[in-house]
Amino acid sequence: MQELCFTPARRLAALLRARKLSATEVVKAFIAQIERVNPKVNAIVTFLPEQALKTAKELDRKKSRPGPFAGLPIAYKDNVQTKGIRTTFGSPIYKDNVPKEDHLIVERLSAAGAITLGKTNLPEFAAGSQTFNAVFGATRNPYDVSKTCGGSSGGAAAAVACGMLPFADGGDLAASLRNPANYCNVVALRPTPGRVPAWPAPNAWNTLSVLGPIARTVEDAAFLLSAMAGPDARSPVSIDGPGSVFLKSLKKNFKKTKIT
Repeated sequence: MQELCFTPARRLAALLRARKLSATEVVKAFIAQIERVNPKVNAIVTFLPEQALKTAKELDRKKSRPGPFAGLPIAYKDNVQTKGIRTTFGSPIYKDNVPKEDHLIVERLSAAGAITLGKTNLPEFAAGSQTFNAVFGATRNPYDVSKTCGGSSGGAAAAVACGMLPFADGGDLAASLRNPANYCNVVALRPTPGRVPAWPAPNAWNTLSVLGPIARTVEDAAFLLSAMAGPDARSPVSIDGPGSVFLKSLKKNFKKTKIT
């Protein structure tokens, strides 16, 4: 089961679509990995195994698998609103905050079939290049728990590096995706502002902070971005282009390519 946790997300998705794996098997594997590893790194701060298993079993009873991510678990950064699930922003002010609506990317990934397994750690209000706060404490580097995992998407990067998630979302204002990805030896991308819309947002016209993917491979980062990206009328800065463009093959023949 641990091997499943390090299988590329696109490969897992293909096995799930072909019903060579059940959603219940996949979710159970990731739950077991979180229970085994998370006490050492503290990357997942709200953990929802029973809710995720219930959703997986319901999915397995359906005749078809709706959405490209059907059966894949995800945990959202703890400043991304999740309806009915605690969202603390890493701050004691919001330690008991339970939103009444989902963030746009939660809507999209849920519609794509992703199963919510919990929330990932961040510095208070995502302000910082390390990941610690007064609510949940510090997230550790998966390769050396005496070192930092970076931030602010440190919980997401550490969770993906440890095989506790196949991929994860993060935000980036000043390297908050890129910094922890480098520290944790995973892949992240700061997309063009507007490529992944943000709603609800305190400032709908903000283009400084962006949302993007974290994964263990470039291909899986593109896979996650394909569902996160695309226009939305609620976000006035969103780019009018479908996320499906990121599903194109990344293979290219570089013969005769010139670098100047």
